[in-house]
Amino acid sequence: MVEVDLDGLAPSRVTGWAAYPAGVAWALEAAGHRLPGACIAIDSDVPAGAGLSSSAALECATALALTSLAGLDVPRAELVTIARRAENEFAGVPTGIMDQSASLLCRAGHALLLDCRTLENFQVQFDPAAGGAGLLLINTRARHELADGEYGRRRAECEEAARRLGIRSLRDLTDLADTGSLTDPVLRRRVRHVFTDNQRVLEVVALLRASPGPSPGPSADTYREIGRLLTQAHASLRDDFEVSWPEADAAVEAAVGAGAYGARMIGGGFGGSVLGLVPAAAAGAVRDAVAGAFARHGWTAPEFLDAVPADSARQVSG
Repeated sequence: MVEVDLDGLAPSRVTGWAAYPAGVAWALEAAGHRLPGACIAIDSDVPAGAGLSSSAALECATALALTSLAGLDVPRAELVTIARRAENEFAGVPTGIMDQSASLLCRAGHALLLDCRTLENFQVQFDPAAGGAGLLLINTRARHELADGEYGRRRAECEEAARRLGIRSLRDLTDLADTGSLTDPVLRRRVRHVFTDNQRVLEVVALLRASPGPSPGPSADTYREIGRLLTQAHASLRDDFEVSWPEADAAVEAAVGAGAYGARMIGGGFGGSVLGLVPAAAAGAVRDAVAGAFARHGWTAPEFLDAVPADSARQVSG
């Protein structure tokens, strides 16, 4: 149980998990939205520390609950920025805006293409089940923490690389050949990951748009190509961005070896989960292979969850 005074909220005055919902109330009021008092009960089946954006989910659910109780009609795009401000400035975690956008803007049967520069977003048809495939989420049970400094260090490295290259952000880089002036090998690796991962996102979107669902939908060859890009992304996160961890690497290797189209770590890194794109016929074999790999290493058994492109946060009853 945590009790906070809405009139006395300020960064650092609430710590621990309660900083996330309290931060949302603070950010809403800072944006000019007056709130009444509220008593909130929180329940979740999202595994904590699994890299599944549980903090953003909590922020966005709190934002919708508080604005509904107050009778406020706040556009979702504004709630996205309010939720991010709560995490950045109140909870003190320097995340981007992707997680909050996914929680508030996604639509069932679609993937969300988010432009983090302009905050424009586009719905891209994505219904793997219609094509005999599925998204398998593998919780490696290696708990991650973004606030321990490594996540912030990667962000600072990217900002420093952009500064040395004379651009506002690495998004402005149009050709890796333009990085010749960057002599620091670590910063070069960080830049290479960001640049190539942006390109992979655009390639996946192009593949999905070229064969939209639900019927006939993407072919097995299309999913195979998307899977290749997912696995390629994991290698980049492991080698160039250096945010992977042993359980994730083993899960990706085992999943792909057992027939998954592809797989990659998700979240901020250093623990958490892996997402695989898997043919429905191979789902059992992939689960068995990953569980077997973990058993051979003596690691805690992984948890498997089916991930479905679903609607964003909403009131479900009452």
